[in-house]
Amino acid sequence: MMAADTEANGSQVIARAATILRALENRPTGLSMSELSKLTALPRTTVHRLVTSLISQQLLLQGSEGIKLGPALARLAASAHTDIIALSQPAMETLGRRTRETVDLCVWRGSHTVLVSQYASDQELRVVSPISTAFPTHCAAHGKALLSEQTDDVVSALLPQLNDVRTVNTLRDPQLLLKAIQQVREQGYAVDREEHARGVCGISVALNTGPGERYALAIAVPSLRFDEQFPQLLAALLQAKTEIESLLVG
Repeated sequence: MMAADTEANGSQVIARAATILRALENRPTGLSMSELSKLTALPRTTVHRLVTSLISQQLLLQGSEGIKLGPALARLAASAHTDIIALSQPAMETLGRRTRETVDLCVWRGSHTVLVSQYASDQELRVVSPISTAFPTHCAAHGKALLSEQTDDVVSALLPQLNDVRTVNTLRDPQLLLKAIQQVREQGYAVDREEHARGVCGISVALNTGPGERYALAIAVPSLRFDEQFPQLLAALLQAKTEIESLLVG
């Protein structure tokens, strides 16, 4: 019984520590102890004890404006980040050769997604972006795919930041964006029809990569070819998603 109680207590500590880390995920300037306690619904004494322990392991830092995520988490994320890029590469190359279009792998960064890997199209008319390009979440296919994975509370909190207008097709009305996100949840993929850049379309799916960073796989296509190829693009993209996820969580 004592061993079972110890295991249960250990699991509770881990769960509470994870709750604190998640609360700080999109708070680059940090939070105070009181704010963390309120946001996590944990007693302040518990928060203080866990934060002190996490700081000692460099998982958190005590900054001038509050407590924020520490360098050890960045190192762990970078390691996982590299693994996912490497594991995704064969399926991305197969998808690129099959469709002859550019394939992008993007990572979630709240109000933006960031391009971390790419297989470029070999066609004369193609869509190519530099690695590390940041895309506004609300007007790119991979951003909307990742938004659809978030809770309604997270999406609502992000809405004030999702106001970058890139083209006449960019969704400006928050209610229309919420409706589009719900549609992505229902159909399982997201589409960008010249919302981020004129002449550029995209289709994307979120990848089930387990705990940690969230990624989306996307195909970027010139608008002239997008609609006529859409069924084939979607089928190939879904197949690539299955191939990648079988390696990541299989």
